[in-house]
Amino acid sequence: MAELRNCPSCNSFFNYTGMREVCHNCAQKEEDQYQEVYRFLRKRENRAANVDRIVEATSVERDLLYKWVRKGRLHPAMFPNLGYPCDNCGRLTTTGKLCEKCQNELKSELRTLEAAQEFRDEMNRQNRATYHSEKK
Repeated sequence: MAELRNCPSCNSFFNYTGMREVCHNCAQKEEDQYQEVYRFLRKRENRAANVDRIVEATSVERDLLYKWVRKGRLHPAMFPNLGYPCDNCGRLTTTGKLCEKCQNELKSELRTLEAAQEFRDEMNRQNRATYHSEKK
């Protein structure tokens, strides 16, 4: 069942079916811009272009480029200087939501937390096995 929404680009109403986030007209404009970017990147001298260079040459919004890389329409394997910002620090990444550095920091913090929890559990087990006697 379609849901009536406002297009975030042009603010017109459209039937949202889950397929795209913008109205048909804006989707067509995005597709035209994608084709322009892809034509630009297909040229051998532009394959190593970074996001700033692509924005400068094609006038496409940076967020749109990030969206295409996230969705896999522009592959970093083919265009090595492309990526999208890490959700934590903003560094460019090509997979997932976090860059390699943030992933490693998160894993390290989780290991520390697990070790602390294991230590607390061990201390609780030892305290349960301790018997106290009163001296008179």
